[in-house]
Amino acid sequence: MSEPLKQADIDQEIAAHAGRQGDHPSRDYAPYRSTLLRHPQQPLVAIKDPEAIELSGPVFGVSDVTPFDNDLTKQHLSEPLGERITVRGRVLDRQGRPVRGQLVEIWQANASGRYLHQRDDHPAPLDPNFSGVGRCLTDDDGNYLFTTIKPGPYPWRNHLNAWRPAHIHFSLFGTSFTQRLVTQMYFPGDPLFPYDPIMQSVTDERARERLVATYVHDLSEPEYSLGYRWDIVLDGPAATWMEEGR
Repeated sequence: MSEPLKQADIDQEIAAHAGRQGDHPSRDYAPYRSTLLRHPQQPLVAIKDPEAIELSGPVFGVSDVTPFDNDLTKQHLSEPLGERITVRGRVLDRQGRPVRGQLVEIWQANASGRYLHQRDDHPAPLDPNFSGVGRCLTDDDGNYLFTTIKPGPYPWRNHLNAWRPAHIHFSLFGTSFTQRLVTQMYFPGDPLFPYDPIMQSVTDERARERLVATYVHDLSEPEYSLGYRWDIVLDGPAATWMEEGR
């Protein structure tokens, strides 16, 4: 039996890929082991009628999303444990114009770094007052807002002693199929960034920086929550990086 991969092995592989230029992370990025099992291996399917895609897309409106869906700390009988945070930002298109009335969904681990998922069985406590999912619609200026608990890092078994930096998953639909986006928001100053092959698969440093929120003290609510800002660009050369490449 071969020896399990260690962090030093992954570090060497990350260094070998660092600085490579490209339109998106490699789908078979070696340090991220499970991409070898997940990434597409067949040719892309050509869409003969791009407008037809929009006819079968998800439909939602203000009656489907309530004003309370964006506060993950008030979904149960009691408040969850952990550091309460507020995440705000704008959803923009490539021209910097606000994308209005669009669905923004998030999901995340709890403060101990555990998801409410049957396959997450690492020894960290579940919080009965935290489900880790929320959603909202952008306003006329493209603004979104979530109140939640800062997630903890968690082990993910990519290699021996592998830990993911704290992050929140975001899903956005935009105004067309080309603006569909699933990505992750990270927190500033996380010491796990250099060791994470998922984040390091984005070899463009400026693109990685666009995945990290900014702590903004004026967005913190006195005696209640710390404030972070994270703007999302759905398309164009300054677009926020997608979870599976762009």
